[in-house]
Amino acid sequence: MAIRTRITEMLGIEHPIVQGGMMHVGYAELASAVSNAGGLGIVTALTQPSPAALSAEIERCRAMTSKPFAVNVTVLPSVTPPDYKAFAQKIIDAGVKIVETAGTQEVRELWAMMKPHGITIMHKCTAVRHALSAERAGCDIISIDGFECAGHPGEDDIPGLILIPAAADRVKIPLLASGGFGDGRGLAAALSLGAEGINMGTRFCATQEAPIHPNVKQKYVENDERGTNLIFRSLHNTARVGRNEVSDEVVRRLREPGATFDAVRELVSGKAGAELLRTGDLSKGIFWAGMVQGLIHDIPSCKELITRIVAEAEAIIRGRLGAMLG
Repeated sequence: MAIRTRITEMLGIEHPIVQGGMMHVGYAELASAVSNAGGLGIVTALTQPSPAALSAEIERCRAMTSKPFAVNVTVLPSVTPPDYKAFAQKIIDAGVKIVETAGTQEVRELWAMMKPHGITIMHKCTAVRHALSAERAGCDIISIDGFECAGHPGEDDIPGLILIPAAADRVKIPLLASGGFGDGRGLAAALSLGAEGINMGTRFCATQEAPIHPNVKQKYVENDERGTNLIFRSLHNTARVGRNEVSDEVVRRLREPGATFDAVRELVSGKAGAELLRTGDLSKGIFWAGMVQGLIHDIPSCKELITRIVAEAEAIIRGRLGAMLG
């Protein structure tokens, strides 16, 4: 049996599984592999050094898959922000029809550019109130991101077991469940909680096609569910990253009375993180990772992973749970 939801119908994909947009990971190699496996792959716009480079990466992805894929644009506060509108225009010009967004409310200016071109907007939120606001503003799909997630889980600390059904009770547009998903049990649970698909970031990092060093992939396998650190809590910009000596040091420094971002700036720079992913030297910086590391035990291809997840979910829905009805 196939799992059909509003997500699969809206996005034109075979399985309700979406790859999260991830800095320095969301290249054409991974996005095309996910899409070719029946999910939705995502190219990360700001991983590219310029809007022109994004255009080239989109075309490179098109050459690697004939199936739908999306582009991620995340808008974050910055002293010297990139030209987000130029990136959005390149997405429009390339004829991309699905975009994942995240970040500050300024992202809605990009929605206003893209929506007239028939682009489906998936927006990542960490709170029900934010999801309702995004729905009112015209986005098409909410990716509701629980406290278990890698990256920025917000400041409310609400795990997916509560956040997903709380959002499903109030949001009318389709929901993707994000944060803590990595196997068929998670997919079946997400559907039971009211979501219509799952979004996975960390799990797709531990695949053969993920364009990161094997040492980092092996670290995802070695770490368990305790293998993350929450950083920037005192700065009210909480982020979950993989546990290593660097992130331990970030936590230590920020516990000092009066500590500011400058105390850890060199440890958490994007350039250092990119170097870690490229070289596999875990002393270089921090890397994004969620609690789902506790469910990662191998490094399969994207095809193997998605096929396994769907088969597990179908077996649970049709078999184990059905048998419990007596």
